[in-house]
Amino acid sequence: MESNLKSMSDLVSLCKRRGFIFQSSEVYGGLGSCWDYGPLGVELKNNVKNSWWKAMTYREDIEGVDASILMHPKVWKASGHIDGFTDPLIDCKICKSRFREDLIDTAAKCPNCGASDCFTPSREFNLMFKTQMGAVEDDSSEVFLRPETAQGIFVNFLNIQSTMRKKLPFGIAQIGKSFRNEITPGNFIFRTREFEQMEMQYFIKPGVQLEFMDTWKQLRWSWHVSNGLRESRMKWAPHPEDKLAHYADVAVDIEYEFPMGWGEIEGIHSRTDFDLKQHEEYSGKNLHYVDQADGNKKYIPYVVETAAGCDRTVLALLCDAYRVENEGDKEKERTVMKFSPQMAPIKVAVLPLMKKVGLEEVAKKIFQDVQIDYKAEYDVAGSIGKRYRRQDEIGTPFCVTIDYDSLEDQSVTVRNRDTMEQSRIAINQLHNYLKDQLKF
Repeated sequence: MESNLKSMSDLVSLCKRRGFIFQSSEVYGGLGSCWDYGPLGVELKNNVKNSWWKAMTYREDIEGVDASILMHPKVWKASGHIDGFTDPLIDCKICKSRFREDLIDTAAKCPNCGASDCFTPSREFNLMFKTQMGAVEDDSSEVFLRPETAQGIFVNFLNIQSTMRKKLPFGIAQIGKSFRNEITPGNFIFRTREFEQMEMQYFIKPGVQLEFMDTWKQLRWSWHVSNGLRESRMKWAPHPEDKLAHYADVAVDIEYEFPMGWGEIEGIHSRTDFDLKQHEEYSGKNLHYVDQADGNKKYIPYVVETAAGCDRTVLALLCDAYRVENEGDKEKERTVMKFSPQMAPIKVAVLPLMKKVGLEEVAKKIFQDVQIDYKAEYDVAGSIGKRYRRQDEIGTPFCVTIDYDSLEDQSVTVRNRDTMEQSRIAINQLHNYLKDQLKF
């Protein structure tokens, strides 16, 4: 029998213990809601990004871009972020704690100190981080760290459409960091102040947005499933009409069931022509598309957006992979991260049975050969049982053990993470065996 992840604290502990994720600046006591990806975490995150990039850009109709984090301040004026990207905040007059007004009952006591009738009037707080560009700190040098990657795509629409000679429909994809000065971040890497987005804006003829919404909903759901997420822990969450963003006419989220409840991991939105129309107005540049297939008709394209949180996708994969088998049995209990092979940070572990000259020479040669094709790990410390358990906890699909018989029969033992079954494989057939097993 196996059980799933019960609490986020169990996952946080494993991530720190095994080198997935650490708190930022931990030696100084840490920095709130900022996290560092360790050696295994960065491999997992890169696997997510590589899978997304391949799914999005290894096709004829989508191009990639990497836009600057710092952008002209007018970009954020046009997009509505300067005037409307805010949270309503209140303070407790007694303990000085700050809260989002929409998340607490102001008629009740302060959640922090218990005081009654203690809240200040609500005021709007902009979530964008401000900084200065240049040597003089005045209003003219004020810029922002971008709160989303989408605007870097919109302001490059004309550049990419003309240089790549694209015709509608076509998309522009980007992976990049965004920054939001969240007042209530938390739940590990689910909501942070610095995060990575994987966004694609698909430019289409006005009037066909519902058709392309359906297409991209199917594609994006299938992508998450292909990475190993169980469909039983995923659901669609449509946005009610009265809760739509100012730029959208229809929107739906893919949510995952985390230990703390359901949470969004990706949004698919019909953004209409809002963004390009705004940037045309504020920049004075003509962003109309000339549709040669429709008698040179000119119009501002509509947009269907797919916006996935990279960090949230990583968190979903970590939560989904976490299993405890034979819980409570001291002899048989094991924690195993059942990542799909393409997501696993380490694909193969090479384990000489003992630290002996003859075994290590063979093991090192096998390790060098394996890591040409796969991210591999060489581990000689501790008993073989403990090394197996460590590889289970980091999600390594296969362990290759070199023993004394290997010196005689030129074969190795390959252990499967999920079944724990062991197969004897000739060394000269190991490459083909792993290639067949690690299909992705």
